[in-house]
Amino acid sequence: MQRRKVTFKLYPNAAQSERLEQWVRLHCELYNAALEERIDAYRKTGKSISYYDQQNILPEVKALRPELVELGSHALQQTLRKLDLAFQAFFRRAKAGQTPGFPRFKSSKRFSGFSYPDPAGWKML
Repeated sequence: MQRRKVTFKLYPNAAQSERLEQWVRLHCELYNAALEERIDAYRKTGKSISYYDQQNILPEVKALRPELVELGSHALQQTLRKLDLAFQAFFRRAKAGQTPGFPRFKSSKRFSGFSYPDPAGWKML
């Protein structure tokens, strides 16, 4: 089965627009928290945290932050994957002797958005 990336242009009303902005802020918070967790773990123990370690903690995070439940597990996992790809690119550039560019914390205005990889789709009410 061939996979394709599809991008939709949305025309939300005011309530939907606010909700989408809230979702982007939540994804941004998750990204920044995961980045902080990786940095702290490396500073304290000298070991790095993998994507799978962070993915396995997501149910506990959702129990502590119930507003994340509405976003869906797959979308949250994609946000963690985005951070993992940033780290992979950082280490690849560092190994090649280029200027590495460590992954940065992002504000919600500079966060590029979120993706929803589930082929079943989603619905915004």
